[in-house]
Amino acid sequence: MTSAPAPLLHDGPADGPVLLLAHGAGAPMDSDFMTDMAGLLAGFGIQVVRFEFAYMQARRADGKRRPPPRMPGLIEEFRRVISRFPDTAVFIGGKSMGGRVASMIAADPQSGTDIAGLVCLGYPFHPPGKPDSLRTQHLPEIKRPALIVQGERDPFGNKDDVSGYNLPENMQVFWSAFGNHDLAPPKRSGRTVEENRGAAAKAVADFISANA
Repeated sequence: MTSAPAPLLHDGPADGPVLLLAHGAGAPMDSDFMTDMAGLLAGFGIQVVRFEFAYMQARRADGKRRPPPRMPGLIEEFRRVISRFPDTAVFIGGKSMGGRVASMIAADPQSGTDIAGLVCLGYPFHPPGKPDSLRTQHLPEIKRPALIVQGERDPFGNKDDVSGYNLPENMQVFWSAFGNHDLAPPKRSGRTVEENRGAAAKAVADFISANA
């Protein structure tokens, strides 16, 4: 039996460049972070399309918390969303786990010309507290333009960690000042989450504009 297509949330102009965004492992497509970033990006003329993986849709339906399935299933679900935009070179990405799934699609040489670039919002370089368990092996295979927006204090990969990684030349990293995994800074920094997310959205919009 074929599953129903994932529901989509659209923000921004219908004629803008398309950015498909998947959510993180523990929060849905309409979390505060995802909603904030979608609205900010829409303000820069980006057509942001959010979707949910099936396990998160099931959680929404019955309230039961479920872990995400294995990566091949998530990749296939993401590919089905990409296929809903034929004849369009879309940018793909997501928050944390969603960005990791998108990065694996971008690293696949069979992905074709339907992907214009990759945008990861808080890439999970390693599990918190386990800096040796890296999730970077496939990143050098990404040939398309790529942008990672990362908080300087992100427990999934902070600035000190990531500066030592051998990332491909086509992969930019935008550092969110004092930001955590949601790009939120501590109060003592003098920064606000609104400032950090606004700067992150501008960086993403500039990246997409340069590569659309």
